[in-house]
Amino acid sequence: MALLRTAILAALPIVLAQNLPPDTAFPITTYPNATDQYIDYAALWGQTEGEYYPSPWGEGQGDWADAYSKARAFVSQLTLVEKVNLTTGVGWEGEKCVGNTGSIPRLGFKSLCLEDSPLGVRDTDFNSAFPAGVTAATTWDRATIYQRGVDMGAEHREKGVDAQLGPVVGPLGRSPEGGRGWEGFSPDPVLSGIAIAETVRGIQSSGIIATTKHFILNEQEHFRQGSPPSNLSLNAISSNIDDVTMHELYLWPFADAIRSGTASVMCSYNKINNEYGCQNSYTLNHLLKSELGFQGFVMTDWGGHHSGVTAALAGLDMSMPGDIGFDSGNSFWGANLTVGVLNGSIPQWRLDDMCVRILAAWYYVDRENNQVPDAPNFSAWTLDTYNYAHFYAQEDYTQVNWHVDVRGDHRDNIRDTAVKGTVLLKNNGVLPLSGKEKLTTVFGSDAAENQYGPNGCPDRGCDNGTLAMGWGSGTANFPYLITPLEAIKAEVQLNNGAIESVIDDYAYTQMAALARRATQVDGVCIAFGNADSGEGYIIVDGNEGDRNNLTLWHNFDTMIKNITYQCNNTVVVIHATGPVLLDSFYSNPNVTAIVWAGIPGEQSGNAITDILYGKANPGGKLPFTLGSYRGEYGADILYEPNNGINSPQDDFAEGVFIDYRAFDKAGITPLYEFGYGLSYTNFSFSNIQVQSHSAPAYATPTGNTGPAPTYGVVSNRTADYTFPAGFHQVPIYIYPFLNNTDLKSSSGDLMYGSNYTFPAAGYNSSAQPYLPAGGAPGGNPGLYDVLFTVTATVTNTGPVVGDEVAQLYISLGAPSDPVVALRGFDRISIQPGQSATFSADLTRRDLSNWDTASQNWFISSCSKTVYVGNSSRKLPLKATLSLSGLTTGPCGGSSNGTMPNMPSGPGGYNSTSSVPAGPGGYSSSSASSPAGPTGYSSASASGSASGSASASGSASSPAGYSSMSKVASSSISSVSSAASGPASYSSASASATTSVPAAPVGYSTPTASGYGSWTAHPSPSAYSSGGWRA
Repeated sequence: MALLRTAILAALPIVLAQNLPPDTAFPITTYPNATDQYIDYAALWGQTEGEYYPSPWGEGQGDWADAYSKARAFVSQLTLVEKVNLTTGVGWEGEKCVGNTGSIPRLGFKSLCLEDSPLGVRDTDFNSAFPAGVTAATTWDRATIYQRGVDMGAEHREKGVDAQLGPVVGPLGRSPEGGRGWEGFSPDPVLSGIAIAETVRGIQSSGIIATTKHFILNEQEHFRQGSPPSNLSLNAISSNIDDVTMHELYLWPFADAIRSGTASVMCSYNKINNEYGCQNSYTLNHLLKSELGFQGFVMTDWGGHHSGVTAALAGLDMSMPGDIGFDSGNSFWGANLTVGVLNGSIPQWRLDDMCVRILAAWYYVDRENNQVPDAPNFSAWTLDTYNYAHFYAQEDYTQVNWHVDVRGDHRDNIRDTAVKGTVLLKNNGVLPLSGKEKLTTVFGSDAAENQYGPNGCPDRGCDNGTLAMGWGSGTANFPYLITPLEAIKAEVQLNNGAIESVIDDYAYTQMAALARRATQVDGVCIAFGNADSGEGYIIVDGNEGDRNNLTLWHNFDTMIKNITYQCNNTVVVIHATGPVLLDSFYSNPNVTAIVWAGIPGEQSGNAITDILYGKANPGGKLPFTLGSYRGEYGADILYEPNNGINSPQDDFAEGVFIDYRAFDKAGITPLYEFGYGLSYTNFSFSNIQVQSHSAPAYATPTGNTGPAPTYGVVSNRTADYTFPAGFHQVPIYIYPFLNNTDLKSSSGDLMYGSNYTFPAAGYNSSAQPYLPAGGAPGGNPGLYDVLFTVTATVTNTGPVVGDEVAQLYISLGAPSDPVVALRGFDRISIQPGQSATFSADLTRRDLSNWDTASQNWFISSCSKTVYVGNSSRKLPLKATLSLSGLTTGPCGGSSNGTMPNMPSGPGGYNSTSSVPAGPGGYSSSSASSPAGPTGYSSASASGSASGSASASGSASSPAGYSSMSKVASSSISSVSSAASGPASYSSASASATTSVPAAPVGYSTPTASGYGSWTAHPSPSAYSSGGWRA
């Protein structure tokens, strides 16, 4: 029988939740109203991950065959130390990029340069500052998202970067307060999946490796690396999840990224089911490389490497930045990877696979034909023209910055993206402004310049002036920042108007006086507010990356009360990294318009002016939900440790019900729903049609891989791998060479030679069976067969040309499924009085659920209904899909069993009865649709379809697999909790193991003088050079 997901909640947390104020975070992160009844909640806390070995060796699946052929030929030429140099960073501040591998001088292969960020080239100058991922998603426009990727990739290429450290779908956006949600796209897996696929294609079309991150469940900043508080040491937070939620929500967009060809994936800091993300054999070997068929390489997040042998066997391919602690000179790999291969604790085929994957990625994006002079032509550590090439060691003083201007004409696309990513939430007819208002007044620091300049706070670690970028490593330097105030001034002066402003957020007296004047002359008041967030190594106004609440910053609620008390025509503009609370003013009649401007990048002022003055018609749609208080979102941030000195336990007990899915499930009417956005014109929907398509029967892959290949011969003569005579060693630099011919002393590992065993399966180089859900990049190719095409007519019934985003949702029909889930969309520009056809395909994956028993996808026999409209709550068209001809499994369960009936109540429904009437619920009668922007419309339309497909296979899971949904019988020992020695390695679990000829190797030193400090390097200050990379 499949995973039985029945809620088991202790009474105490429920009582606590009932007594908490509405804006208080719930201590176990999932609010009781959002707990998924079909998750075994009691099994989440402390659950351990299943093992999966051996690490799959890349085969060149999909369109990777040519890249693999070239990579294999190259790797066959390499010596052992040259191979190791490919896999290990040289150390923090060792070379000019935030991450650099070693080079292969003998073959003319330079060090690989890995550089942030997901919105532009970090740590340099004369680059663009693009809109953040959340703004790109808000466009709901594939072409715009793709072009943003093309432009970012081109700028990285022209700076001499090999791998852009982005885009982001981890975090997905489980909690609205999450610090780094703005770097990604949306808490909806389909919107995020489409956005990341387009971004990956765009970046790699420019000849740059895209690094999709952070894999996986890295949903908050608190405790991502353990401390603070200091008593947690390195015991990072554990994200505990069931198998169904993993597949149907968080893994979904990663599958899209891999199918689109992402050449690299970055593993995350956090633990997943109590094993670190960068040494988690289940998530890396099973999910990523086997089930999803990932052909590229896995790199650590910076400082996310916790072991040597264990990480290698678990599927890690590259250690970044190479040292254990920043600037420590110690490494789990480097020389210790050389030692590990020589003593047999790491098989040669595993090292060869690392190298083939890295080189295949390089060839896959055609890096060899996309080189630039002096690459990299910048230094991540200084903007000075001349400085040290080895910044930390202060060696090799030379030219390090060529100040290459890589922006091209990207400002036009940046402005276009920011405009398309602006959402009109409310408009009482005041917008667009004419520009001829007698007096225009502007309020709030968010309209103006940071007093220290746009780059005055390192890594944007403050909230001064207008918010155009969050903070942390996911940032870039602004070449300039057009503020809203200066752009509005320019627009007003074109019409010889008058404009005044108050930009001190607390100058309430002056604000009230100016607002009163605007009202007296029929002018307009434009109030700007924001809410910021970012990465946890910087704390801004007490917010440790994650926001402490969902309110707008700088007491905006008080500011807007003072303005609206005097001004009856107040337009509110919001820049924010995620959802905020608007309940204090959204219904105020003196607030005549609300505009969501997101995180717009360098063209912020020009973009918002285009919208306010009607140069562009707003067409953006919310990529998340705006509710009334934080508890409505279902999941929250874990702000305090809850497991003593051990890893905090974060149970994802809400299952797939986050954001709009949580609102729907609980029957809560949001202020503004997911997918919502107004226009200066109006649209109607009609004539839904469904066409079925014949498709091959869904088949599981047959046969096996070939045996693990090796390339070249590794000599067992240790003298071949010591430092060459006369070699100059840069201090604190990670090298692949041995200090001497004695492996034990060269390793610097105090535990070397101890009796330790690793999983026997990790050394198995024989042919392996393909997984039922695998077989190609992105998963089983049959998942992407198109079974239905849904079309509808969209008509512009208003007076001006505009863009409408037509959205397709599906109800899969089981009690454990979301009420509706997004499955497709298209942004269409339509002239007034004209119509256009919206068309969206439904694949087998779109109709499927995950079955934990067969470890495969299946289509249930539950009734399936599709809806078309322009938000998750405005869906005037619907049609039922005919499953005739499709082999289906049981409704409400897996192919091997059924799930219990879901209790009745708000948001609950089954396959034969409709959802209870009321806000947030669908009605089976078209006449009962709730009125207003948050009501569902269920107006039906003709059209049904039939199709054919076979049921998913029920082949048993391969040996070594343990379902994530069950509590493991043995616990995993955390590598960071071991007390002795610099190289405390743990196996991924206590299950079947075998002795290895020699003990694991720890970390090495680049010199023969000793191994130095073993403890991890402490976090640098908020304003250290470069900051923490993640």
